[in-house]
Amino acid sequence: MSLDQIRKNKKNKKRNRLIFRSVILAVMLVAVVFAVVSNLQKDNTIYRAGDPAPDFKLQQISKNNELETIQLSDLEGKGVMLNFWGTWCKPCEAEMPYMQDLYPEYKEKGIEIVAVSLDATELVVHRFIDEYDLTFPIPHDKTGEVKDLYKVGPIPSTFFINPDGEIEEVVEGALSLERLEGYFQDIQPK
Repeated sequence: MSLDQIRKNKKNKKRNRLIFRSVILAVMLVAVVFAVVSNLQKDNTIYRAGDPAPDFKLQQISKNNELETIQLSDLEGKGVMLNFWGTWCKPCEAEMPYMQDLYPEYKEKGIEIVAVSLDATELVVHRFIDEYDLTFPIPHDKTGEVKDLYKVGPIPSTFFINPDGEIEEVVEGALSLERLEGYFQDIQPK
């Protein structure tokens, strides 16, 4: 191989490396721009006290297997405890008896408990409902759509919503009987 051919090969290799690196850099730049634009378009609102509670509609898990839905906007005029939970969550399990104990009394006072199950299957939720004899509405968020809408992180997470449809308080973690009653006083219709 002549000296000119060797130089030509080196020059071609350098050019090929430069083209390859440029293509990789361009692909990475496009990926970064796509990620930035996608995040700017996404609704990253985290709901806090004073914000209107976003509406949703979910299929409710019922003992008699009837197809019932629950829509938050249908509860306007009532105080709503919107609780996100799962059967595998020990703190969730701990607060359920308190919720059931208070439900009959506060339902008469215009407060509804809506406990959104984040479980994968309804079967485990049916067993849980039977075990604790729960009577308040338990819709099933199969796809995690409502969980994502409310930007729920740890569970249990609870949103206390006043009769005007505004969030009064957001609580992450289990609630005691006393704390529940206090929040119920805040969202009770006047």
